[in-house]
Amino acid sequence: MSKDKTTTEMFEEAAAKGESTKYVLTLYVAGITPKSLRAIESAKQLCEEYLKGRCELEIVDIYQQPGLARDAQVIAVPTLVKSLPQPLQKFIGDLSDPEPILVRLAIKKEQKETE
Repeated sequence: MSKDKTTTEMFEEAAAKGESTKYVLTLYVAGITPKSLRAIESAKQLCEEYLKGRCELEIVDIYQQPGLARDAQVIAVPTLVKSLPQPLQKFIGDLSDPEPILVRLAIKKEQKETE
């Protein structure tokens, strides 16, 4: 006789499926400046620490490929765009603190402090 799945087993299966979600990110920078290099390093670190094996990161220099920036409606750099999974989300500005990036790009839910 087979048992029905427990709530815990169903939760673990759902969590495992969530861990396989593929993220497609594009980082728009302006040239090879110290600010651009910091943004690139921060984006790579974010992918490595939080999305290991589940992240495709493309770097676009808007000086080299202005059409891509125009098509993506990028108005400031650095801009990190999450195109997959939907919905499309953008994070503009300093990428050194991963927490607001993860929340803004809907990679991680915002945790409310309880006191």
